[in-house]
Amino acid sequence: MNIRNVAIIAHVDHGKTTLVDALLHQSKTKLDKEIVDTVCIMDSNELERERGITIFSKNASVEWKGNKINIIDTPGHADFGGEVERVLSMADGCLLLVDAKEGPMPQTRFVLKQALATKLKIIVVINKIDKPNARPQIVLDKIFDLFIELGADEESAYFPVVYASSKLGKAGLTPNLNTMTDISAVFDAIFTHVPAPSGDPTKPLQMRVSMITANNFKGRIATGRIYHGQLKANQDIMHISRTGQMKKYRLMSLMTFKGLEQVEVSEASAGDIVAIAGIPDITIGETVADVENPMALPLLGIEEPTIRMTFSVNSSPFAGQEGEFKTSRQIRERLYKELEKDVALRVEDIPDGTWLVSGRGELHLAIFIERMRREGYEFEVSRPQVITKEINGKTHAPFERVFIEVPEIYSGIMMKKMGMRHAEMVDMKTENGIIFYEFIVSTRELFGFRGEFLTDTKGLGIMNTIFYQYQPDVGTLRERERGSLVAHETGVTNMYGLINTQERGTLFMGPGVSVYKGQVVGQNSRGMDMRVNVCKEKHLSNMRSKGDGTNDHFDHPKAMDLEDCLEYIDDTELVEVTPKNIRMRKKSFS
Repeated sequence: MNIRNVAIIAHVDHGKTTLVDALLHQSKTKLDKEIVDTVCIMDSNELERERGITIFSKNASVEWKGNKINIIDTPGHADFGGEVERVLSMADGCLLLVDAKEGPMPQTRFVLKQALATKLKIIVVINKIDKPNARPQIVLDKIFDLFIELGADEESAYFPVVYASSKLGKAGLTPNLNTMTDISAVFDAIFTHVPAPSGDPTKPLQMRVSMITANNFKGRIATGRIYHGQLKANQDIMHISRTGQMKKYRLMSLMTFKGLEQVEVSEASAGDIVAIAGIPDITIGETVADVENPMALPLLGIEEPTIRMTFSVNSSPFAGQEGEFKTSRQIRERLYKELEKDVALRVEDIPDGTWLVSGRGELHLAIFIERMRREGYEFEVSRPQVITKEINGKTHAPFERVFIEVPEIYSGIMMKKMGMRHAEMVDMKTENGIIFYEFIVSTRELFGFRGEFLTDTKGLGIMNTIFYQYQPDVGTLRERERGSLVAHETGVTNMYGLINTQERGTLFMGPGVSVYKGQVVGQNSRGMDMRVNVCKEKHLSNMRSKGDGTNDHFDHPKAMDLEDCLEYIDDTELVEVTPKNIRMRKKSFS
């Protein structure tokens, strides 16, 4: 069977997953009954469907006119950029999706740079041409400019283009939606421009692992591409670790992808993407080789973490009331279990019984915390901290490349706020009343800025960040400009107490909520913390006035989700995470 291995790369929300769904439907791939009516079939995780973004890279395959296409759906957020780098090593070409209205975005630049570095054949798909404000020709020019800017050679710069509306399941070689009938133009472009996988099935076996998943029955499942040779069920193989150690194992299971499912097969050959089970300690980047003639492939790099947080057992007055798993043993087991499939994560035991967990960014760790919460775990976490490095005797800290789009009216406040954060402006341009900024700024300085940014721009600003590099540490950490409103006593919030408190700042909760002494219930309008009594009740008496209580107005409290809480807290506070609630509190209750 003729095989093509294709990765789909794009910025968040440019339609990667919707396009894969259209390809699955067009090829009449057999799907389970429960997922046929799902909007985004590839977003199988509950969190992915809620947020509308891809978090975990996934494999699927479709058959088209007797040929097989292995499709790899990749994450679009910079915190999961390491996954993009790894899955590109399995592909021979990629579909670069770009929104017909927004054009190339920061993550487009990042993944395109990776694809060009690996010399993949790139097919540009200008998606969402059905949008009212779509401007495919302008976007095409911008994509070409981006290719040139990233140093693409002549062959790469003359890329094939397909226009599509993946939501409608249509594609064509011109941006005219009326002439399109189905998505087959994408299939044709893949077989015309993406080369067949190189590899010799007669050579000794070489397979490199690009993804790891866990299975309760089969143990660790390693997914990767066979570069040379053949794999057969129950075959003896040699596992070559990152350190070069070799161990012999027998395969328990050999699977390829059919649609969205992993299907057991008796053999697979060079060029195919397979999943194998039977090697208990295999990890990403390592090689599965022939027993008689074992040769290792070049190791895949694993990205270094830039952010860390302290996880600990919940010690609040409400501890143990809402979680199913709350002991230190249960939390520790769950943290170390995650290391099996997330190689960008690091976990370190601390002598005081807490754990230092490091990841690629705030979103990376926030997604992990949210998953643990939904699994029934109860714990608390500290404020995120950047991970510094010692290079040539100097302390270096991570820096981000920040891309901001704001209406012109907010340009002054943006320059002021980024200047306060010691940001270096790299680029600035104006287009149709919108100003586009590009800054280099320390990761540490960006903590807590996202919420402030949305407030300053009245929700009209767009901000994207990607990791830039380690640079000499500027050594400053912006403290929060306003303090917290802290509950004075344990009890249930009361409307009378809340109305009296709301004059002091912004409240995070309404009436009828159980709170404890030391819990953060709002943000003060001034720079210091303030104790408030949100449980205060009005004392009844015989005296009444005619208009008593009619003029009282309670402002709607500000809803704080997990990421808002992690951005908000300072070094004196913790976030308490349970399956039912997310609370913020002071470390000390005095």
